[in-house]
Amino acid sequence: MKPHFKQIVIVILSIFLLSCSSDEATSQTVITPVPIIPPTTQVPNTPLPSTINYLALGDSYTIGQSVCETCRYPEQLKSSLKTIYPQTSFSLKIIAATGWTTSNLISAIKTQNPDPNYDLVTLLIGVNNQYQGRDFSIYEKEFPELVTKAITLAKGNKKSVIVLSIPDYAYTPFGTTQMQGQGTKISNEINQYNRFAENYCITNEVVFTSITDITQQGLSNTKLVAQDGLHPSELAYSLFVERILPKVKLAIQN
Repeated sequence: MKPHFKQIVIVILSIFLLSCSSDEATSQTVITPVPIIPPTTQVPNTPLPSTINYLALGDSYTIGQSVCETCRYPEQLKSSLKTIYPQTSFSLKIIAATGWTTSNLISAIKTQNPDPNYDLVTLLIGVNNQYQGRDFSIYEKEFPELVTKAITLAKGNKKSVIVLSIPDYAYTPFGTTQMQGQGTKISNEINQYNRFAENYCITNEVVFTSITDITQQGLSNTKLVAQDGLHPSELAYSLFVERILPKVKLAIQN
């Protein structure tokens, strides 16, 4: 064999042997997986105070016109919270009356002058501004005043305030018979009030919950309307509570 040819053979053999050695080493290499360390931090479950003070502001929809005292939505909400948090005592104060406009509610709050020590405040107001044909500019001025007052009464914590939309009474026997075909006008005007309230709340980082759609089922489901043919029934109020309860739970944790 010529020397030159022998050198080429040696080089090829060397490369082949090195390749086998490398493959062997690779096949014997143990890859240790990186251990997954579970997170050590958890969202704390903040215990509630021994007492939660709840203030409900509004009109006939808050006082529960034509339903029993325990049937109105603030009372149902209080009862639900007691069931969820049995170690906590819940107190409820209602400032509301049938027929009240935003002006009436502002006046009543000033007269009663409640202490600003509430852990939860709900506000549902405006239907009588619409029903009585008051100028919309009054609501534009007074609704923000009421939200500001609600925040003050909630110890200055806006996260503890929940605003509910205005129900649509066009979808009731009263709305269809007594209002003589004004259903579309009623709904359009109430939508105007609710849009303003919702936009104001979003801009000012206040919780707004719409329950209007529940009341718009009043003609197809008569069980949602009280015996007076106008106001929400106990069932309707229970659906209000179901809708707002998750937000209430967050509010009282804050």
